[in-house]
Amino acid sequence: MSTIEKRANNALHANGNTVNGKSVAIAITTHGSDIYWAVCAVMVCATFAFLGLAATKPRQHRIFHYITAAITLVASIAYFSMGSNLGWTPIDVEFARGVGSGVHGVNREIFYVRYIDWFITTPLLLLDLLLTAALPWPTILFIIIVDEVMIVTGLVGALVRSSYKWGYFTFGCAALAWIVYVLVWEGRRHANVMGADIGKTFLLCGSLTAFLWTLYPIAWGVCEGGNVITPDSEAVFYGILDLLAKPVFGALLIWGHRGIDPARLGLNIHDYENDAQYSDKHYAGNGTSGVTTGTDGVANGTSGVNNGHAAGQTV
Repeated sequence: MSTIEKRANNALHANGNTVNGKSVAIAITTHGSDIYWAVCAVMVCATFAFLGLAATKPRQHRIFHYITAAITLVASIAYFSMGSNLGWTPIDVEFARGVGSGVHGVNREIFYVRYIDWFITTPLLLLDLLLTAALPWPTILFIIIVDEVMIVTGLVGALVRSSYKWGYFTFGCAALAWIVYVLVWEGRRHANVMGADIGKTFLLCGSLTAFLWTLYPIAWGVCEGGNVITPDSEAVFYGILDLLAKPVFGALLIWGHRGIDPARLGLNIHDYENDAQYSDKHYAGNGTSGVTTGTDGVANGTSGVNNGHAAGQTV
């Protein structure tokens, strides 16, 4: 056996196209697996890069590095699963296609692990953006809930065979429309008030996110929804979107935050080792305590004098 054969992608042989006794007809090939592995490698490298950049900053300034590294870390695990041909279930298709279409068969491989990834990473992406815009916490929490609705309805729709899946798709698109509105309008206006550099960073990263996220429903429609393109093409479509929406987005965001103190965004993060102001307050508190004790002593002495004076009066 040659060296090239030994290094060949063996994931589909190790993890076949049968789950719980049911085989799938429309599934990725080795080419699709290779694409998922390539995206996984980029996500892993991006995670280490973001953590490395975080190490160059004081701990009070690492919040955006950590959030962004968490995004690519979770995505790494999801793409590892998909590259390994794991984390999927066969779902009967609504639209059966002809033999020469490349998507011929009664059921299609649906990667539910992709939605687990999105359920965790898309709120973190929004947290990156909305904290950058310094939006109020109630707004941030509500948008994250709306985002979770979008992801869950997308997953449920992907797992439904009948035309009712498009009802879930509509709910998801409505949630996406509200998120895009907040990014394009409310978030942008709020970020501009916080400063020109903050506004510029939010405009760049927010516009990229709003544009890319509007392409995901199209990908869903031609993949899980309409069964139009092959699972290998699905790997390319989603893979490119995720690379732009996560590592590229993260690099632009961290670059934009290089001169922005989180305190300007209302993120007053303390670190007892590096925060001189906090340390000064700590030691000042101890000194004040000592002064208080001394004052108590003076008070006691005064009390003694008063007692002596009172005694003299009695005599």
